[in-house]
Amino acid sequence: MGTMQVALWVIVLLVAMALLFDFMNGFHDAANSIATVVSTGVLRPTQAVVFAAFFNFVAIFIFHLSVAATVGKGIADKGVVDVYVVFGALSGAITWNVITWFYGIPSSSSHALIGGIVGAVIAKAGTGALMATGIIRTVVFIFVSPLLGYIFGSLMMVLVAWMFRRVAPSKIDRWFRRLQLVSAGAYSLGHGGNDAQKTIGIIWMLLIATGYAQAGETSPPTWTIIACYAAIGFGTMFGGWRIVKTMGQKITKLKPVGGFCAETGGAMTLFIATALGVPVSTTHTITGAIVGVGSVQRASAVRWGVAGTIVWAWILTIPASAFVAGVAYWISRQLF
Repeated sequence: MGTMQVALWVIVLLVAMALLFDFMNGFHDAANSIATVVSTGVLRPTQAVVFAAFFNFVAIFIFHLSVAATVGKGIADKGVVDVYVVFGALSGAITWNVITWFYGIPSSSSHALIGGIVGAVIAKAGTGALMATGIIRTVVFIFVSPLLGYIFGSLMMVLVAWMFRRVAPSKIDRWFRRLQLVSAGAYSLGHGGNDAQKTIGIIWMLLIATGYAQAGETSPPTWTIIACYAAIGFGTMFGGWRIVKTMGQKITKLKPVGGFCAETGGAMTLFIATALGVPVSTTHTITGAIVGVGSVQRASAVRWGVAGTIVWAWILTIPASAFVAGVAYWISRQLF
């Protein structure tokens, strides 16, 4: 399939599929940015999703497209990518998202997409066509991002406890209810900044492979950027409530002060990762931060069984989505 022989409708279909993935990413990960605000009663669920969606979109004006560049150019050799690979990658990612959403497991849309790209590329050209540095960085951050979330979340908790040690609990609660809006806004910014860029990256990869964009360009066409940020914002507005319940209540019970510390710790981690151009999981990050906050209060405050189930989902995400992507790649080659 040569560069310009790909029918335009095929590209339109794949772009629509990528935007569906992006919408699902917002839908699936809405929980991450609003679970704490909802579970502490600071905002009603409907207010919270609109609030988070707004900040998801605003991220377009703040972050450079370094994550999009990693996904679009840093995971697989550009000579290998074709419409079948992109179809396989998106099929793997969407399937895994639907399965984990159905069971209410907060897994990572980001790693599902990376796993999808890896699986489809291996199915076509073997492991030699993968770019080790981009993949190693992504895999390392599977462990680094929740760890950083945990460290920042627990440090914030210790710091706040020390600073407000002489203030009445009722007063602290009142203050942090308001402050939680700031931390949730910051977290939603980080979520939009890191996650929307992954879809921008895969559309960019598709456009380069089919000759609709040049590999040497430093940024993708503007319409892809706006469409991806809008799609994730809309997805967040329709948020996935099943996952909100797991994140907000099942891992550990949160008060407004804990919610503030978890979101601030998570947001710091996301800002660092996005600046470094590493596609990380907002799910892993906020889970690490919530566990960090819970364990500062006391280790028994964390329901380690639930946390354990979540970790298993993390470990399985890349291999599972890679497997589905490989199968989807093979089927698409047979059919078309």
